Amino acid sequence: MSRIRERAVVPMELAGQRLDQAAAELFPVYSRSRLSEWIKAGALTVDSAKVRPRALLLGGEALCLEAELSADTDDHAQPVEFTRIFEDEHLIVVYKPSGLVVHPGAGHRDQTLVNGLLHFDPALGALPRAGIVHRLDKDTSGLMVVARSLVAHAALVRALRRHEVKRTYWLVAEGRMTGGATVEAPVGRHPRARTRMTVREDGRRALTHVRVVERFRAHTLAEAVLETGRTHQIRVHMKHLGYPIVGDRSYGFRGRLPRGAGIALRAQIQGFRRQALHARELALAHPVCGKEMRWRAPLPEDMQTLLDALRKDAGEDR
Repeated sequence: MSRIRERAVVPMELAGQRLDQAAAELFPVYSRSRLSEWIKAGALTVDSAKVRPRALLLGGEALCLEAELSADTDDHAQPVEFTRIFEDEHLIVVYKPSGLVVHPGAGHRDQTLVNGLLHFDPALGALPRAGIVHRLDKDTSGLMVVARSLVAHAALVRALRRHEVKRTYWLVAEGRMTGGATVEAPVGRHPRARTRMTVREDGRRALTHVRVVERFRAHTLAEAVLETGRTHQIRVHMKHLGYPIVGDRSYGFRGRLPRGAGIALRAQIQGFRRQALHARELALAHPVCGKEMRWRAPLPEDMQTLLDALRKDAGEDR
């Protein structure tokens, strides 16, 4: 058991939210159930006062979390398929396949990455969220780093907050981009569709750098580098640019086809069942020894097949 100390100031975009909801945004490495328990016990205070989890915030309050960190009994070990790219006593770098949920939650209590990590190493149960310090959406494939010790966990959380962890994604966008772009547009919860995010003035700062890798007749292979890590950030920013990600029906994908597209390409584009988004590269300084480290994961089969079809279409005489 170890003691943790965390501080945060409630930003104005979270004004009007309940304390337990805002705490989940501000301390994302801890589960909602654990945060709620700490609030009830007075371990998470608002302006030094103990308040109820459902208390509404005005914005600007100082949250102080001082608690004993013990094993999280909410999650349990299960054999789950994922690939370990790298591991030592402080880190695990994993390849998460598309379709695998990262954290247990409503509708996904079992067969998540957390369950699989606890099966691989039960000692991870003593760390917040089994050592997970950032996440990928269920249908996004690619690389994630997981802390394996408390010292690594604290260092990785600090590095992410300071934007010192480089996360590079490849995506296939609908539309032929003329060039790259830097998108700085605040992201917040959609006012009506609460499971989605959107660009909004009162959202949290979000910055994404987009570069064209390869152009096709009506689509683009692009690279996106995150400077912040908001929920659905790349997906929201690509829609904001006017180039939604292929397959991303929650964020603007309409199944656009180049003129005269053949049956095979039509099936690939309109039948793509997830967002064509892949966390391709991860670079960071090792949280203990400081060594610069970098990993790269090849594109998954479904995205590679999509690109093969787009390249064949682009190379055919029309």
